[in-house]
Amino acid sequence: MSIPATQKQWIIQSAGKGLDELAYQDAPVPKLGETDVLVKLRGASLNYRDLLIPKGQYPFPLNLPVVACSDGAGEVVAVGPRVTKWKPGDRVVTLFNQGHQSGPLDEAASKTGLGGCIDGTLRQYGAFDQDGLVRMPANLDFVEAATLTCAALTSWNALYGLRRLQKGETVLVQGTGGVSLLRCRCFAKAAGATVIATTSSAEKAEVLKKLGADHVINYREDPNWGETARKLTPGGAGVDHVIEVGGENTMTQSFRSIKYEGIISIIGMLGGFQPKDNILEVLARVCTIRGVYVGSKAQMEEMVEVMEKHDIHPVLDGKVFTLDTAKEAYEHLLNKKHFGKVGIKIE
Repeated sequence: MSIPATQKQWIIQSAGKGLDELAYQDAPVPKLGETDVLVKLRGASLNYRDLLIPKGQYPFPLNLPVVACSDGAGEVVAVGPRVTKWKPGDRVVTLFNQGHQSGPLDEAASKTGLGGCIDGTLRQYGAFDQDGLVRMPANLDFVEAATLTCAALTSWNALYGLRRLQKGETVLVQGTGGVSLLRCRCFAKAAGATVIATTSSAEKAEVLKKLGADHVINYREDPNWGETARKLTPGGAGVDHVIEVGGENTMTQSFRSIKYEGIISIIGMLGGFQPKDNILEVLARVCTIRGVYVGSKAQMEEMVEVMEKHDIHPVLDGKVFTLDTAKEAYEHLLNKKHFGKVGIKIE
């Protein structure tokens, strides 16, 4: 493949003005260090994080300006002289925190996030250290695979990172975002777990049922959905795992749903980032609250194996954007017009 000297990319110039901080520009194709891999990016996808960064509301380390987005998949086109793990033609997916190889996340690895501290994937070519890439699942296309970096790995870590989900357990998933849908359709059901899902409309409820949810609760019609979820579990004991995406607006109901010694994995903050006084309810509920910041390369490699074995596909929004229309993709996500992951095809 002929490699050009320049490329198109989107950068986040600074933080505070929202989507006005995004700039589409020409830039040099990156040069390779000794252990770097040059990837022709074919797909990218957006996360809620990608809205928070230009707004100045992202609570994790940043180094701006930076090429936007963490999620990407593509084909290796060149490698540095000391690269041993990849060769041209290999299909790869980016690792979110490039330094998080295995085990617990540490402070140093938290400062290696793509699209935040390190140039990300919303461009035609990206140079990444050989350890910052994972083999792309053979059953996915590039845009599908691009959704795995953040949402899928966060989901996997939430269910298997602290205490592994077991057959027969119950998982409560909130909403119809990329993480929730992937958990419902893939990881929880593949493990033989019962899935209780919450959503805001009858239309979305029907889709969740088709994706494998055993029970669906409309939280607009049932504001006490946490107690309702508890009643759906064996003996009314409560759910084993809650995947918490709403933040301060939903924690009270999450507490009401959880069983003794259950785990509430906080992976989102759609309802706000200010903690409420109910945090001490963790003692009354005898449960564990865990913040999940994506996951490690080792976890991602295990996840890829399971996705191939069970032919698991992420749920993509019906509208896929292109690199030059990526700002419209941001607006699509911002205006909550999506169902599933918002994908971007890169030529």
